[in-house]
Amino acid sequence: MCLAFPAKVLQIDGDLATVEHSGVKRSASLMLLPEAHVGDYVLIHAGFAMQVVDEREVQLRDALVAEMNGAPRTVERLV
Repeated sequence: MCLAFPAKVLQIDGDLATVEHSGVKRSASLMLLPEAHVGDYVLIHAGFAMQVVDEREVQLRDALVAEMNGAPRTVERLV
């Protein structure tokens, strides 16, 4: 099963972007999301940027994943 994950766009070179998530950098295609800019957070699925997402959504997702992995509860309610 493949899941989309959020990553920050660090650099754009034509249709390819360098993105970073949790300290890992990789390339992702922007062919499906040409409106993405450096500094945006995008959902990556199968090597393609699919959607621009809000930074707050990324923070919430990361906090929930940390909780699932045993971190202390930090998210009280979803807004």
